[in-house]
Parts: sequence; C-alpha cells; structure tokens
Amino acid sequence: MASPPRKRSNTPSVVEAVNPSFDDLPSSLLEVIMSRLVLKDNIRASASCKTWREAAISVRVVEEHPWLFCFPKRGTSFELRDPLHSKSYTLNLPELADSTLCYSRDGWLLMRRSVSKDMFFFNPFSQELVTLPKFEESLLVVAFSCPPTSDHCVVGLVSALSFDVEAQERRITISTWHPGATEWITQESAFHSRFPGYYTKNSKLFYLNKIFYFFHFFSHGGGNLYSFHTSSRTWCFHYAYVFSEHQFNYYQEASFLAEKNGELFLMLTSGNEKPLIYKLVSLHWVKMSITELDGLTFFVSYYNSEVRLNLPWMRNNVYFSRFGYNRKRCVSYSFDESMYSPSKEWHNWLQLCPPQSIWIVPPKNVLDYLSQLHGN
Repeated sequence: MASPPRKRSNTPSVVEAVNPSFDDLPSSLLEVIMSRLVLKDNIRASASCKTWREAAISVRVVEEHPWLFCFPKRGTSFELRDPLHSKSYTLNLPELADSTLCYSRDGWLLMRRSVSKDMFFFNPFSQELVTLPKFEESLLVVAFSCPPTSDHCVVGLVSALSFDVEAQERRITISTWHPGATEWITQESAFHSRFPGYYTKNSKLFYLNKIFYFFHFFSHGGGNLYSFHTSSRTWCFHYAYVFSEHQFNYYQEASFLAEKNGELFLMLTSGNEKPLIYKLVSLHWVKMSITELDGLTFFVSYYNSEVRLNLPWMRNNVYFSRFGYNRKRCVSYSFDESMYSPSKEWHNWLQLCPPQSIWIVPPKNVLDYLSQLHGN
C-alpha cells in the first residue's frame, strides 16, 4: 500500500537560508545600493533583471548635482568634492593664484586678483580664461547670467549702497559688463526711505530672466527686494519685505538666493534654527511649508546657491558648503527630520558657509576629465 504524500513545507531549507539570492534583497535595500552608483553604473545594473531595473530607475539621478569647490589657505592645490558619493579630488590650478572668489555659475568661476584688481572668468574643467575690464572700486555683491562664452552673458556688481539722512534716500550703484565690452557701465539710483538699512555682508544678487534681483539683508534678520532691468537699465523697489522668525543672532544669520524652473527662492538661516524657505510669487515672498518643498534640495554657499529636484537621499534637504568634523560629508539640514547633521558637532560651527568654498556645476564628463588629470 502506497504511503500518503508528504505535505510540502514552506520553511526554507538550510541551503536556501545559508545561500540567499540577490533576488531576495528587500526593495528598500536594493534602492540604497543603486543610489550609491554613478549614473553609468546605475544604467548597467538596470539591465540585470526586472527587479534591479525598477530599483535603479526609481533612484536614478537625472539632474546633475553640484560639487563643492574648496580653496586652499595657501598654494594652488584646490579640492573638488562630490557630496553624493563622498569622493574628493585635487586640482592644481596656478591660474587662480593670488586671486579671490566672487561668484560661480554653470561651471564657471568669476575671480578677482588680490593686488591688481583685475577680474576674470575661469573654467577649472576646460581651463578656459576670459578677462574682464579692471574694476577699481570695492565690490559688495556680484552675479552673472550665464557662461562668458555666450553672447547673452551679463555681469552685474553692486559697488555701493548708502543712505542720505537729509534726503531720506537709499542709493544703490550697479555696474554691468557683457562680452566684447571694453569698460563697465555704471549707474546710480535713489529710493525714498525712512530707514537707513545699511548694507550687510549677507545681501545677495541673482540674475533671472533679464533681471538682477538684489536682496538687501538687514542686520536685524529681514530684508527688502530690488530689481534691476538690464534692458531699460532701471531699478525697481518691491514691497516684498520679509522678516525672519529666527531668534536674533547677527553673527550667525545669512541669506541665499537661488532659482529653479524660472522661480526665485530665498533662504534665511540663523544658528542652529530651522532654515526658512520663501518663493517669490507676484513680487512677494511666500513662505513654503515642508510639503510644498516637494523633493527640492538646496546647495548653499557664501557666494552662490543651487537648487535640484528629486536627488536620491537628498530630498527636502539643505547642504551647506562646510564639511563635518570628519570631512566625509557636508553639514546638512533635513526638513523631514527637522534636524542638522551631524547633530553632535553643530554647536561648534558658527559659520555654515565659509568663504573658502563654493558650489560648482561640473560637466557631465567630469569623471573622465578627472581620470585623465590623475592618469587613471
């Protein structure tokens, strides 16, 4: 008589338990692994199987994130850091010797010689250098629209901001330059005001849609917005005053301007308090909630700021241009977790954005360039 069939056990065998398959990895862990890969490796991994393809696409970086470009205290050895993969590279750039940083955009640096006051553009990846006419006056804030290799490039710098007590007027002086011009065009404008509101080091200038926006940051944690239209060469004062909700701390306050998809953003920070984000809507600042950030990532520095969307493991974060104590990653703030990271070392940092570092947009082939540079 035949024995009854045995019931199949759902318990994995010893062999199966000891030798798990990559197919058994949880989707969350697989996404973590895929997010650590550079784009070309992410694409290769996605060709393995359907599960890997779904995980790779879900975290694939479409937008290129900015890298941190760090100036040395002395010498010409500059450090270039990838904040997403925690990798660093050294660049020897004698062209930047004895010069100070002014601004960066689209992979270009705007520099000024410390002694001669000569200004020039420099691309650390292509080694291109473009000179500008000398500007003898002091600089308060500087910005430019696009690379100097474009005919649409325009450089703007605010060189003076004063207040006439008798006339109760605030006066702003701006100078502009475009490729091919042999000199700067300077213009001064005055606005009626009852409050002095002198210039502070945290005021910012940003170019967007043929307009230079100047955020005049006050020492008590607020600011006004002005705009300079490059075509008509006229200044406008906007009733877009914003007052910071932070506890007053002049030495730790800062403001930042950045753009994404044609929208202008303002960030205010102060010490270890939560950064405040505003968006310019109909020439008024509107405070954004955490849900309204919708995956935005801010990269801010003393000289410039960048905004990206849906970067893996960077969503709803602010990355500052300062390293943590172990120099493995930048100091950051997570809006989802409402905390700075690394949190234990935060109280030692009075300056989240030191003037020796700036965010720069590398070319898509930056890894190939760095491999050739270092002979790999």
